[in-house]
Amino acid sequence: MEKQKRIVAIHDISCFGRCSLTVALPILSAAGIEVSVIPTAVLSTHTGGFTDFTFRDLSDDILPIVRHWQSLDLKFDAIYTGYLGSFKQLEIVSEVFERLGSAGALKLVDPVMADNGVLYKSFPDTFPAGMKKLCEKADVIVPNITEAVLLLGEPYQEGPYTQSYMEHLLKSLGEIGPKQVVLTGVYFDDRQLGAAMYDRITGEIEYSFADRIEGYYHGTGDVFGSALLAALLRGSGLIHAASVAVDFTVGSIARTKQAGTDLRFGVDFESGLAKLARQLDGKEGR
Repeated sequence: MEKQKRIVAIHDISCFGRCSLTVALPILSAAGIEVSVIPTAVLSTHTGGFTDFTFRDLSDDILPIVRHWQSLDLKFDAIYTGYLGSFKQLEIVSEVFERLGSAGALKLVDPVMADNGVLYKSFPDTFPAGMKKLCEKADVIVPNITEAVLLLGEPYQEGPYTQSYMEHLLKSLGEIGPKQVVLTGVYFDDRQLGAAMYDRITGEIEYSFADRIEGYYHGTGDVFGSALLAALLRGSGLIHAASVAVDFTVGSIARTKQAGTDLRFGVDFESGLAKLARQLDGKEGR
């Protein structure tokens, strides 16, 4: 039997509202992957659509956790980062990469900082430059279109996009340093939405699309990134892994829309976990 993979997920915890660690942990666990966690902050709810939420910064706890793990000689197959709320956390996570990633752990960075053409209000204009330095150390990055142009210092463009523009973004992002880039929020028309994938080593570029579902659904980036990493660690190549992630994310959105759930609460990914596990076991096709 193949040795079980172990990862560390470095995200915040929103005690209500499905995103960050409360998404990453169950998705990766359902895929048969052991998940260790380093919480960067604890919030009563996520920040999308909620007010008066509580917030506790845990930056000062991160390196003591890592040093303890090092004393136990713990090894990890991947390090997965999501929302990092400050320059301090970017610097800390960069050190975590050096401390825990030296043995070849896959480093996947979701550079969560912007959407819909706008940098999140909690970040200064200089934050993307700091995030870019972390992306330089990653093996895989998973930005949306807004995050991509901020990393590159380019102006935001509204879609639909052209294939040549997507290839420009992908190759430019690869020049930052990661071996693989998965760009989300890609669309060439108003009917379908999906992801673009670029392998810098092979030069291969591919796309995966699904029918567009109208509405803005919180936490879908975390759902996508977690499913992508699960598939990669279970042996899928980049193209297939991204297609699995698109399929899983779209299914989660569709169930949420059909149920009429408050969009602030996140998407119903839980009902798709059994199918995802079967798919990754090769027992169910897309």
